[in-house]
Amino acid sequence: MTRPRPTPATPDADTPRETARTPEAEAGAAGGPAPAPPAELRRRLTERLDDTASAWLDQALDEASTHPGTHGPISVWELRLAEAGRRCGPAHADAARVLILHAARADTEALTRVYFQGTADERRAVLHALPHLVTGPDALPLVEDALRTNDTRLVAAALGPYGARHLDAHAWRHAVLKCLFTGVALDHVADLARRARGDGELARMLGDFAEERTAAGRPVPDDLRRALALTESATGPHDTDDPHGKES
Repeated sequence: MTRPRPTPATPDADTPRETARTPEAEAGAAGGPAPAPPAELRRRLTERLDDTASAWLDQALDEASTHPGTHGPISVWELRLAEAGRRCGPAHADAARVLILHAARADTEALTRVYFQGTADERRAVLHALPHLVTGPDALPLVEDALRTNDTRLVAAALGPYGARHLDAHAWRHAVLKCLFTGVALDHVADLARRARGDGELARMLGDFAEERTAAGRPVPDDLRRALALTESATGPHDTDDPHGKES
């Protein structure tokens, strides 16, 4: 499979704050980036769709479930991913795409194909679907690619539960810093409190960034103060290179 080159790297400091919501939030889930189970996500989404959109979603999910593999140059469920925004509306397209990917039982190869061949919206849906579909670190290259982009919605999606579980400490710390640089709210960073707890290296990096902002006469983001406070939590060290705080 030929993969297009990753999206260009990024990072200017004054990008507007990220406001896009996760598909779970768009479907009505309460608080935080933790993924709702697909059945619950579907129930909440169906409640918000009109009859026409709901019928389209039912058909798309049936097709994906019945023909999960690739049929011809492109599978029918991949075509439905492209239609989701038009059929369900932009506010619900992410959730619809996550459900289609789940119904198709998309594996890492399929997710990688959709990610690199898809639009930014489809890439974001793949990132949101990872916790439902991939148990190990095989899809981590997709998260890493998203974190190199200048699309703050992709950055936010990359730091959901899958990224929290599989990014090593070094990459995760730099991702948190990137959120602060680009205005992505730290509410999008799954498991922030646990991973930041007692992390002396993250505290150092945050302190350096705060000093740079102050020296330049620029405000220190409230999220930076919040993250710094989390690093001061006293439940043991976390400044190693293992995502779970253990030396590898």
